[in-house]
Amino acid sequence: MFSQKTNRATVASNIKNKMAKQQQEEENQINVELSEEMAEGEYVNLAMIAHSQSEFVIDFIKMMPGIPKARVKSRVILTPDHVYRLMQALKENIQKYEEIYGAITDEQSQVGFQFPMNYRGPIGEA
Repeated sequence: MFSQKTNRATVASNIKNKMAKQQQEEENQINVELSEEMAEGEYVNLAMIAHSQSEFVIDFIKMMPGIPKARVKSRVILTPDHVYRLMQALKENIQKYEEIYGAITDEQSQVGFQFPMNYRGPIGEA
């Protein structure tokens, strides 16, 4: 009899813990709204990164072959903590991608166009 009550209490406790965990997960979820315009996305083929002590600035740029002028399509400003978490998320997703589709190679030596390394883009300041 004691064992049966203990088992019922354990089961009830487990159910209560699972419900509390599920409720906590639901509270931690963020409802993200994505407009139709933003959902279309913007193609970019270059990212330039600048940073200061307190922020990173990432410019996403679309370059067209044979055209010396490029246009920044989006600028994202992040704290160092957020950049670190972004880097970790990218590493995790690249690993998953490569497990499915194979290794991503650096084709820079095979590409005729070389991106400018003397970019004098934005320098973030706090």
